[in-house]
Amino acid sequence: MTTLHHLNCLKIVSPVNDNVIGHCLLLENNAELYLVDTGIGLLDTQKPDERIGQPLIDIVGFQFNEARTAIKQIEQLGLDPDKVTHCVITHLDPDHIGGLADFPNAVVHVGVEEYQNFKSGNPRYLPQQLDHNPTIVTYAGSTATWFGFEARKVNLNSDTELYLIPLFGHTLGHCGVALQHESGWLFYIGDAYYMKVELTDAEHPVNELARMRADNDALRIETLNRIRAFVAEHPEITVFGYHDIAEFQPAGIVL
Repeated sequence: MTTLHHLNCLKIVSPVNDNVIGHCLLLENNAELYLVDTGIGLLDTQKPDERIGQPLIDIVGFQFNEARTAIKQIEQLGLDPDKVTHCVITHLDPDHIGGLADFPNAVVHVGVEEYQNFKSGNPRYLPQQLDHNPTIVTYAGSTATWFGFEARKVNLNSDTELYLIPLFGHTLGHCGVALQHESGWLFYIGDAYYMKVELTDAEHPVNELARMRADNDALRIETLNRIRAFVAEHPEITVFGYHDIAEFQPAGIVL
């Protein structure tokens, strides 16, 4: 049996939204713990200027609180952070991987295009966030599909099916995560949209922010259209992203 915990590991105050969150997932699977994205980490909170840099902090609006980090929330749940053995990452932006250094022995799972983008020198990334040299497993293109999307099965020691789903555009290797539970599927779309209103209101100010932050805006819009169609066709599947507080459900879910 696997229990899923929803964690908010980030707070951003911006002109678009004064309570932007970082919606991470913690899977409690027998003796092991798995994270899907990691939010801002403990080291980021303790050494923000060194780890992130004041210019980026000012531009983005990061707010720091040790209690919000994944490692502290895991402890608060009465669980052992040393049992975090795997971290599945949608993409390598700073607010998604800052917590990796808090789990130095965890294997990192990410799409191959995203890791290549990270290593290319793209300035959106902070290379120091991987200075602890974790084991990284990358996932290349697959012929397998999940409800019409390409699906890359993540290799975990778990009875929970979990796939990286390419949702390119925000970054060149951005992926969502599909995971199965007893009554169906959850589809975590990461930063494919910042707020769900992007699916219904093209005039909302958040759309301009999403456009500015996209590595490939044409691909981002194509991905958004695919998610829009998916939501309409599959109301039985819960779809949620990383930043929208309206989609955050903190209660534990048994998978």
